[in-house]
Amino acid sequence: MRLPDAAHTSRPWRIHEFTRDFRLEDVWALPTPGDPDDFPRLVRLIASHRASQDFSGAARALWAIRWKLGELLGWDGPDTGVGHRMPTLRDRMPADLREAPPGPSRSPFASLYLIDDEWALELANRTMHGVLHIGWVPDGASGYRGQMAVLVKPNGLLGAVYMNAIRPFRHLIVYPSLLRGIERAWRAFAGMSFS
Repeated sequence: MRLPDAAHTSRPWRIHEFTRDFRLEDVWALPTPGDPDDFPRLVRLIASHRASQDFSGAARALWAIRWKLGELLGWDGPDTGVGHRMPTLRDRMPADLREAPPGPSRSPFASLYLIDDEWALELANRTMHGVLHIGWVPDGASGYRGQMAVLVKPNGLLGAVYMNAIRPFRHLIVYPSLLRGIERAWRAFAGMSFS
């Protein structure tokens, strides 16, 4: 379920400390009901790629088109990402976050940090520099659930046009499919041990 921006901006997330020049693109409640200590399970699930394995046919087609366009137009080449065209956000992070284990990466994202209730990953290409922020929040009942926020810094006019063009596809096809995949994977993970 899509959430208002305040669901992300009102929380004391560490990501706010070094992404002030990024705009909040989306905030979503993840269908991952759990206990206060279930955040590591969510991180493992997302890092495992399981949630994206069963995207709908429409979502898979959109991703295939996007990757093909990126290949043809040079949006995703090795010289367009973090550490090449732009510095990593790790360089801007407070020292305590830089010294913490970064957590698992999930291609094409690189992990920035992983702490008790937050995991942040970054991605850059010729269109934008983006952050995927996963948090663990009280669900308003008696449990907890995941929350996903996407922050972006478009690269010039191309990036602004690109982000605006893909917005309806993200909201109507990609995110609903992703959330269904996360829900199915979360249910499958529910009985597994992660010691």
